[in-house]
Amino acid sequence: MTKETRRLRSQDWFDNPDHLDMTALYLERFMNFGLTPEELLAGRPIVGIAQSGSDLAPCNRVHLELARRAAAGIRDAGGIPIEFPMHPLFENCRRPTAALDRNLAYLGLVEILNGYPFDGVVLTTGCDKTTPAALMAAVTVDLPAIVLSGGPMLDGWHEGELAGSGTVIWKARRRYAAGQIDRKEFMEMAVNSAPSVGHCNTMGTASTMNAMAEALGMSLTGCAAIPAAYRERGQMAYRTGRRAVELVLEDVKPSHILTRPAFLNAITVNSALGGSTNVQPHLTAIAKHAGCELTALDWAAAYDVPLLVDMQPAGRFLGERFHRAGGVPAVMAELLAHDRLDGTVATVNGATLSEVLDGRTVTDREVIRAYDAPILARGGFLVLSGNLFDFAIMKTSVITADFAERFMRGGVFEGRIAVFESSEDYHARINDPALGIDETTILVIRGAGPVGWPGSAEVVNMQPPDALLKRGIKSLPTIGDGRQSGTSDSPSILHVSPESAVGGGLALLQTGDRLRIDVENGRCDVLLSDDELAQRRRTLALTTPKSQTPWEELYRRTVTQLSEGAVIEGATAYRGTAKTPPRHNH
Repeated sequence: MTKETRRLRSQDWFDNPDHLDMTALYLERFMNFGLTPEELLAGRPIVGIAQSGSDLAPCNRVHLELARRAAAGIRDAGGIPIEFPMHPLFENCRRPTAALDRNLAYLGLVEILNGYPFDGVVLTTGCDKTTPAALMAAVTVDLPAIVLSGGPMLDGWHEGELAGSGTVIWKARRRYAAGQIDRKEFMEMAVNSAPSVGHCNTMGTASTMNAMAEALGMSLTGCAAIPAAYRERGQMAYRTGRRAVELVLEDVKPSHILTRPAFLNAITVNSALGGSTNVQPHLTAIAKHAGCELTALDWAAAYDVPLLVDMQPAGRFLGERFHRAGGVPAVMAELLAHDRLDGTVATVNGATLSEVLDGRTVTDREVIRAYDAPILARGGFLVLSGNLFDFAIMKTSVITADFAERFMRGGVFEGRIAVFESSEDYHARINDPALGIDETTILVIRGAGPVGWPGSAEVVNMQPPDALLKRGIKSLPTIGDGRQSGTSDSPSILHVSPESAVGGGLALLQTGDRLRIDVENGRCDVLLSDDELAQRRRTLALTTPKSQTPWEELYRRTVTQLSEGAVIEGATAYRGTAKTPPRHNH
């Protein structure tokens, strides 16, 4: 069957001679704002624009304008654009955590794409969890889909120095606790880091996840790093709209692109970028919905990928200069040239990865280093396990020389721990002299995982007590069953699975216990006998805060652990749902 004669999915709604009454019902209400029968009956591809921007989602608000350019591209390519809202996701403001909303937005988008007359979709992404939610839904329904990211903010500046969004908060927090700045300057540093429309201008989770969409082949080459305020962003939106129609006509679906080699490519790219630790549960979740499994070995295999990008929080620069240096395509070309990527994978560009990267070069070697002259020889995540947990990761690209000197000489360190039950407990007691926290203490936080929080909170990046900060000690080893912000420069051990709320080993710890962390062998063990651990488990009583909403309760009942992507139990069994049109509604 040729492209011209292949029957489109939307025609089951708008041009169905076997159900004339239903066709009339579907058509008539689309007429009331100006669409015409000749448009909807012409067999033109109907392409949705999944609108993630709103006043409630400032990081994605640029899409309120970009959607017009995407719609123009869809029209010019012969399609009909229909814009609709996604559930809003706003990392900075959503309480108790925006992580709750990734799975909720996924569910909503699946139902919209599955239940309405779409032939394809433009997925507008930006803030952290919009990207994984959109890709999880796209591969579940498996309609032709393409990602249009909104782009980072312009570079922030404070007193002549670059001020990266998110990253500056953690720096300001330490300086304020050390008495180096007052409240006024704390606020000035924060607001100066956000000078324009767009998402975080650091290599936090937003920039990282949009880079992952490009690395996976789900957005046009060069899309991820264009700043939101640049004219090229609107041009990219137009080209994305045009390409969305072509994907429908060519019948190119997410399942054709989101293959295991593509996911392994993305893990490699993340290491070279110094990307966010939140990539681990998000990529794992997308892969599970695509029918692929990412294991601890896959993350460990990318540990030795060199860090090439000098961008905050692992480096110095911000999004504008990274874009001008060549952005994600330049990094991928560098990796491809050294056989670290599979260049045969398909992309939404209509060509293989090798083909779309041909001719892409680095234009600023201060920002994007050569493969054989990296910032760090190993830029990936250290994967750990031990007698407390089966899985955790540590972002080693943010380890400072001071931290390495104090804790990592010889690759092994031991320390006495101070245990906190929650972030509230941490804030209440971190400065309590009775805890005896010194420069060799390991900070532990529990109750922060998907079930315990609920949603898994970005609270593991705990700073030392004020007394240590005033002495110039900016970080201590930290470990927890939650996450940390992708903008954080803390070398924390994160995503401990299973979490304490379901009986994981962190629940057994007591302040004063000693941990042994072996970096080279990926081990983290509490120095207690098996008998002592068994005795503690026999008397263990698990408690979690009460759910405040129906969704929190449903989330807790259905969510898997961070090691497994924190997906909805059972949801990954649904793939290719658009293949069979849903039943008529009357």
